[in-house]
Amino acid sequence: MHHRKRVAVISTGGTIEKTYDELSGVLANHVSVLDVMLAALVLEGVEVERIALMKKDSLDMDDADHELIAQTAHAAAATHDGVVVVHGTDRLHISGERTFARGPCAAPIVFTGAMRPYELRNTDATQNLTEALFAVQVLPAGVYAVLHNRVLQFPGVRKDRDRGTFVDAADG
Repeated sequence: MHHRKRVAVISTGGTIEKTYDELSGVLANHVSVLDVMLAALVLEGVEVERIALMKKDSLDMDDADHELIAQTAHAAAATHDGVVVVHGTDRLHISGERTFARGPCAAPIVFTGAMRPYELRNTDATQNLTEALFAVQVLPAGVYAVLHNRVLQFPGVRKDRDRGTFVDAADG
């Protein structure tokens, strides 16, 4: 019998989940589009458990939020084959570092997000979520960022605003 991978997907908000609010005329984190994104993917052999943790732009996150994300990711890693944390890109590195600092994890924990919301035509959201869901099934236990066709391992992941992607701090 084939073992189904159990993957926890923790949503925290961020650009990837922003939707357009017609009344205010801005993109905001009011409703998660993550379920729509997941439903559109063929995830044969994967059982996804959604954990809706918060709906915050990462710029609005404080120290307690980063600690809650790290704690929740480690707890989920103890009961799942892998964990994907959907996070805003501005402070993704802080939650990733905090998760790494908590010590060894029982399964891979992959952080991902998007530079452009899922609702936009030229979004990177679908690609990054798909890559993260694949990576979490094949990576060894550890804490990673998976975006834009790259796997980066914590510690030392940072957002390169000039290039619009994430890099290993050692790469400059």
